[in-house]
Amino acid sequence: MSVLIDKFDVFAGGFWLTLQICFLAAIGALILGAVVAVLRISPVPPLRALGTAYVTVFRNLPLTVVMFFAAFGLPALGSNANFLRIPGLDAVFSRLGTDLPYFRFALIALSLYTAAFVCEALRSGVNAVPPGQAEAARSLGLTFGQNLRYVVLPQSWKASIVPLGSVIIAMIKNSALVGFFGVIGDLSQTADQLTSAGGYAFIPVAIGISVGYLIMTVPLGALLDRIEKRQAVAR
Repeated sequence: MSVLIDKFDVFAGGFWLTLQICFLAAIGALILGAVVAVLRISPVPPLRALGTAYVTVFRNLPLTVVMFFAAFGLPALGSNANFLRIPGLDAVFSRLGTDLPYFRFALIALSLYTAAFVCEALRSGVNAVPPGQAEAARSLGLTFGQNLRYVVLPQSWKASIVPLGSVIIAMIKNSALVGFFGVIGDLSQTADQLTSAGGYAFIPVAIGISVGYLIMTVPLGALLDRIEKRQAVAR
């Protein structure tokens, strides 16, 4: 078990990189998932079909397949994936000291995959809003966008927060795959480095990696339990 102390800096570095990936991918998934959710409930049939197709494809594909296409398919679209370089984000990535471009490939894969589940969590919240609320907004002359912005979405967030939290927890656990698709230094890749190259025993290394993921997921799960209990009392 001395590996947990001797290689604490390695575990800490892997934890920090994994935390970066999860935080940025969660932001991307929430934004994209909200857009897809709007498409799913849009009154325009082609937009609804587009949102439905997105959810159907990504919700039924294994994450490993999405990761594979992100890691090996995107580089084929442009030399060194220059088409993915955004000046503002590049500055952020440089300060974080991340491994490029595979770091952003992992973000794209996790965001695209998780957005499908975020969409369904948001849509379940929208369905929980009484239909009379939207009908009353329409009778007042509000457009579809105004109806969503001022009436439906503010109420749907309350019903969606717990399912969304569960989706983010699942995404954190799914992030364990990124180390096998080119991201150097995350928790899963750290485990492989210590056991294969370092010769350390697997069990203590696995315990260290597990603790890292538990630090990210257990507090979030406890927060969701508290929110759920408060909502139950409010009802």
